[in-house]
Amino acid sequence: MKAIVVKKAGGPEVLKYKEVKTPKVKPGWSLVKVKGFGINHSEIFTRQGESPSVKFPRILGIECVGVVEKSTSDKLQKGQKVISVMGEMGRAFDGSYAEFVLLPNEQIHPIETKLNWTDLAAVPETFYTAFGSLKGMQIKSDDKVLIRSGASGVGVSALRLLKAKYPKIKVTASARSMKKESVLLDVGYDKVIKDKKGKLKTDEKFDKVLELVGPATLKDTFTKVNEGGIVCCTGELGGQWYMDGFEPIGDIPNGAYLTSFSSGEVTSAKLNEMLDYISKYQVEVSPTKVYKLNQVKEAHEYLESGHNLGKVVVIN
Repeated sequence: MKAIVVKKAGGPEVLKYKEVKTPKVKPGWSLVKVKGFGINHSEIFTRQGESPSVKFPRILGIECVGVVEKSTSDKLQKGQKVISVMGEMGRAFDGSYAEFVLLPNEQIHPIETKLNWTDLAAVPETFYTAFGSLKGMQIKSDDKVLIRSGASGVGVSALRLLKAKYPKIKVTASARSMKKESVLLDVGYDKVIKDKKGKLKTDEKFDKVLELVGPATLKDTFTKVNEGGIVCCTGELGGQWYMDGFEPIGDIPNGAYLTSFSSGEVTSAKLNEMLDYISKYQVEVSPTKVYKLNQVKEAHEYLESGHNLGKVVVIN
């Protein structure tokens, strides 16, 4: 099979398109024919050597959509449409940057959807993360919502999920560069505010905040939250995994709440709940950019350029 192999940490140039042996099925695992996958910032961090537990050589890829090719489980049938997300895919074992991927049976989730492969490839990690985060935020139609890092894949996905159900809801994006303002307004945001060196340049406060920059800006985010507001810390786009100098009693305003969402907690039922929502409210899920397997290097370069908006996918 063809695959993208990383032999050592580095820039996009270490992503090598080559022929490797197709994995053989073993007890408790199944072979999935990969139809498509999204490109994620966490895979860029891993490629750069920022994931200490990952050993090279490795085929990256933490998500995929596809069909069962060969299975050791009586619950998975050849040709069945499936999604796989997270686990140790692309980290402890080879991931989805390939024509086939060998996965633990419990990490393969049968789904029902009429979405084409290109649109479906944009859904798993990104829309699932956005959907789960919004559920935790207990959104109401009259909420004022802020999405911190509004141009990110999860940010745009959350916006689309919100506007599909609540067309009149007010959603603000933060952006490090106001050069993206017109593009963000075009994609559906009602307002854009500057995020300068981890500080939001506004006096406005919000009822609900989807925090995608993460621990690097969480303390500042709480200065912009109304009483009774909810902050969902989901992303780590700021490149910081832990909080320094965060004192909950002082830094979380009275009556405000902090929650989080991990896309590692996934089931077929939860995925199908999201797909039903997408179908019911006719959510726009199309990716921003579509590449082929032999163009993964270019896909990484685009995502790292800072000019991206929304989801980048690769289709086999």
